[in-house]
Amino acid sequence: MIRTVVLLTLLLAGLSAAASQTGTHLLTPIPDRPAAPGFELRDMDGGTHRLSDYRGRVVIVNFWATWCPPCRRELPSMNRAWAKLNDDGIAMLAVNVGETEDVIFPFTADYPIDFPVLLDEDGSVTERWPVRGIPTTFVIDPEGRIAYRAIGGREWDDPQLLAAVRALHRTDTP
Repeated sequence: MIRTVVLLTLLLAGLSAAASQTGTHLLTPIPDRPAAPGFELRDMDGGTHRLSDYRGRVVIVNFWATWCPPCRRELPSMNRAWAKLNDDGIAMLAVNVGETEDVIFPFTADYPIDFPVLLDEDGSVTERWPVRGIPTTFVIDPEGRIAYRAIGGREWDDPQLLAAVRALHRTDTP
């Protein structure tokens, strides 16, 4: 599984660079909004996060790794987006794929992440989600359904992208 993610990430690095040159910053709507697979993961401070704990809120779930170039490019924009969305009650979770806290902690000195970083050290949670490479990010609606997916890096503080997330936060129906 991890090897497949690595290969797809390398492919996505090229696609992500091309997308950023063409200005593609949109989220892909997911038809029929399937239920998001539940998870229970430990964070960098030893706390436990369950996706079900966020029911009733929009949740952005980002799958990433420290060795992933598109992840490194998008993390600063995710942090800026978090600063803008946090007061709106929208949650953001960074699920690290296949790495330990010892690898992630020094990385965050150069790439600060102010929202929760969750550890999927064995990749078991990532396998249950429709991840096609990293970074892959999902926007979960308040009912716990996958509303959007973004494969490859994005500028998460882009006003158009933030507007789509906020609109989902304000609506009760798909």
